[in-house]
Amino acid sequence: MTPIDLPRAQSGAEPQLLLTSLLGDFWYWRDEHIPSTALVRLLDEFGITADGARAAMRRLTARGLLTVARSGRTTAYGIPPRTSEVIVERTHRMLTFGASAPDWDGRWTVVAFSVPEQDREVRTALRVRLRLLRFAALYDGVWVSPHDSGGAARAVLDDLGVGTATVLRCTEVPGGSPAGNPRAAFDLEPLAKDYRGFAEQYEPVLAEVEAGRIGPADALRLRTRLRVDWRRFPETDPDMPAELLPPDWPRGRAQQVFVQIYDRLGPLAELRFREILARTDPALAALARHHDSATVAALFAELGERRPRGDTPFERAAEARRLAEAEPDPARARRRARRT
Repeated sequence: MTPIDLPRAQSGAEPQLLLTSLLGDFWYWRDEHIPSTALVRLLDEFGITADGARAAMRRLTARGLLTVARSGRTTAYGIPPRTSEVIVERTHRMLTFGASAPDWDGRWTVVAFSVPEQDREVRTALRVRLRLLRFAALYDGVWVSPHDSGGAARAVLDDLGVGTATVLRCTEVPGGSPAGNPRAAFDLEPLAKDYRGFAEQYEPVLAEVEAGRIGPADALRLRTRLRVDWRRFPETDPDMPAELLPPDWPRGRAQQVFVQIYDRLGPLAELRFREILARTDPALAALARHHDSATVAALFAELGERRPRGDTPFERAAEARRLAEAEPDPARARRRARRT
């Protein structure tokens, strides 16, 4: 079998993100706890030191994202109640995002606001949160989105105490200049470049997968890094309707590469995951399962009333991370991250 150079994680994946990605791939809907020794060995596959791995476990536990169980000198970690439903929903979103563009009725959601200069922190927070709702600034105090997200925008305004604001759903009157068109608020070229880069980086890997030249150890590392690299797109892409996208939009190409590699490497990655756990507990290793796009879709359809409502520690931590990543002030972002 020919060794291959695996793509590096594009955003410098941290141990906490790697660990939650691994458990999210192979261990949801399991009540059993995995000994810390096995988790250290899993993260060692990605070059994470034992100290770094144990620190990640402690921090995830402190944030409510892992539960801990102790028996004698053995410490083990598991997934908290209700987290599996969140993992299913988020994985389904990750795997289906980009497969098609949303429908559009031709209307825009417009948020117009005025925040005094002395309230600059409120203004910054408002901009960050509108951006997370897939709005973009057409003018300084006028933000637009092609999605029907007026209710969510109003909730943000109320939460921040911004009273001098108006939320509208409206259509553009034809005849204006291109610079005044609401779609001009969205600079899609950097995102297109990222999608093309993702596809160009992973298409050679897909060829290796199809040729059967990737073994279990590489499969586990690659599938996890692939997941980490792709996860940012559903969070940062404004998900524009097809009518508003430029020609040859590269998202579909990148999405197909992502799903094909993710699905095809599942069995091999599961094998490596089991091999590592078996060194500590063979019976526990037999419980590990991978999930591909088809099984995740079936699990998602079965959630029904159990779909997450945003009140679990996992969801709160994910939202805090998104806010921190969207924060233009690095120092303020670090302070927010420490609070979570």
